[in-house]
Amino acid sequence: MKQLLSLFLILLAFLCCSPSVYTAELTLTNTPVEVHFSPHGGCTAAIVDNLTNAKSEILVQAYSFTSAPIAKALVDAHKRGVKVEVILDKSQRTEKYTSATFLANMRIPVYIDAKHAIAHNKIIIIDRETVITGSFNFTKNAEEKNAENLIIIKSKELASIYIKTGLSIKNIQMSINQGIKHGHKRK
Repeated sequence: MKQLLSLFLILLAFLCCSPSVYTAELTLTNTPVEVHFSPHGGCTAAIVDNLTNAKSEILVQAYSFTSAPIAKALVDAHKRGVKVEVILDKSQRTEKYTSATFLANMRIPVYIDAKHAIAHNKIIIIDRETVITGSFNFTKNAEEKNAENLIIIKSKELASIYIKTGLSIKNIQMSINQGIKHGHKRK
């Protein structure tokens, strides 16, 4: 009952507060969690495994995104009919090696966070019940060279909090898909 009351108060706070409030509290009990560490800790493989099992929706927010295996898993999910949307830091617009254009060319909606100085999120929400987050950037270096962490939490309640924050953030993005037509950049 206490957990239900806490959840109700959190939801009420979201409904009553301005969209600029991005704080929530949640107590999780009996919640499956996986933790991975890099380098060579299987972070990329864990992400790909979860993306492969997605059934309806994948939402991504990323600071740096150059991982070919993760990008391929997103495209494969999109081809299976899973709704995929990606929000990236504005640096990904001009980075030499980025998955942004690749994903946009595959008709996956890709948005650039142009409002914040740095959009430093590393979040994947799968089927509104799995939250993947941590310091782990979606890059080859994060898997092979950097000291990073990744946590995978199976919780609809936590996913809901991330989605509500992310969907309000999405309203301030610009789509890079607008510059993509038939697999080529528009001139």
